[in-house]
Amino acid sequence: MGSLSKLQSDVVIGCMLGDGYMRCKNNAHLQITHSIHQKDYVDWKYSVLNNCVLTPPKSYKGNGKRVGYRFFTASMPCFTSIYHQFYINKKKIIPLDLELNARIMAVWYMDDGSLCDKSCYLNTQVFPEQEQLLLGRLLFRYFGLTVSRDQDKQYYRLRFNVKESKKFVDIIRPYIIPSMAYKILI
Repeated sequence: MGSLSKLQSDVVIGCMLGDGYMRCKNNAHLQITHSIHQKDYVDWKYSVLNNCVLTPPKSYKGNGKRVGYRFFTASMPCFTSIYHQFYINKKKIIPLDLELNARIMAVWYMDDGSLCDKSCYLNTQVFPEQEQLLLGRLLFRYFGLTVSRDQDKQYYRLRFNVKESKKFVDIIRPYIIPSMAYKILI
């Protein structure tokens, strides 16, 4: 339980770009939370990280009729180093030295991506403009992908046009789990 495998590290980094949340006291732990409708996805993440988790995923009642499904990792030094990369003053950020690969992008997209009218979106609304622009530069540097910032109500997210969406999906397709394939049906 001292270090993460490459697969585990990629999944955790992808989660940090998406819906993953960390807390840190002495050491950090990762919280994985999704809707009960994404149970298979949470179970997949659990299968990847199970040697870092003390109790398996459980459902819980959220606000209103919402039912969630989640698990927490143990607090460990390997999560603490990732926490310090992705958080400043308990606020999630995009690290300047972030390295991307196809599996990280697939997890990020499964967490926080959507498909609409043959265009793929990364719901980056939580990040400020400069960090969204950094993500755009990283997508171009590592994969030659071009994104634009697209307004969603009062916030912005990253959008691949139809041509770039096809390229993006070709890159991440090998890492998309079956229950999330609906997000790449272009």
